[in-house]
Amino acid sequence: MKRITQLAMLAPLLAGGLLLAGPRLHADEAPRMLPAPKLTQPPAPAGLQSVVLSGGCFWGVQGVFEHVKGVREALSGYTGGKADTADYETVSTGTTGHAESVKVTYDPSQITYGQILQIFFSVALDPTQVGGQGPDTGSQYRSEIWTNSPEQAKVARAYIAQLDQAHAFSARIVTRVDPLGGFYPAEHYHQNYLALHPDAPYIAFNDIPKVEALQKLYPEDWRAQPKLVGGQPPA
Repeated sequence: MKRITQLAMLAPLLAGGLLLAGPRLHADEAPRMLPAPKLTQPPAPAGLQSVVLSGGCFWGVQGVFEHVKGVREALSGYTGGKADTADYETVSTGTTGHAESVKVTYDPSQITYGQILQIFFSVALDPTQVGGQGPDTGSQYRSEIWTNSPEQAKVARAYIAQLDQAHAFSARIVTRVDPLGGFYPAEHYHQNYLALHPDAPYIAFNDIPKVEALQKLYPEDWRAQPKLVGGQPPA
């Protein structure tokens, strides 16, 4: 379902106080503090590193990581399909193989890959939800970690196994781990969407709680001023 349609659906619910009668606004699993990965990635080469994360609508995932210290850029885009289908209207059909994704570029001297994964699973998504996230359904909203190296994949898979073994969630984690084949930046109007439209009903009910959970659960990693794509000022 496209977010424009969802916003129209939510407006009368907001006005009438009937949120419980509307579509499910949040994934089932609430944000929670999770243990850090036991398996840590070997020392990374000097310079910035990146990983691509899919966790439902890219607005929320981007909005979370724009507030994480050490993240230089969180760029919304499409991953998993071909270049000629990497546009919002086509991806929204759910037939392209693409997932809405965020390329997180970070400074490993300030934040580790393990911490990125810890925040992702803690506050950015419900990793047990199949077929979408929150009110968004379809393969384009699946949860997936797209890795740049066998070492990144090993750490991600080990962390998922660690969390499952500890019963960190009420159900098994379904987040996939696959090598990154290509990342295609999303249209300009999708970038920094949470920061620019914090009062939009979809953002207010689905994504602002994730940012608030980041601040509450990981204050040492919290950055009050988001690091926005293109240096756009927040609203």
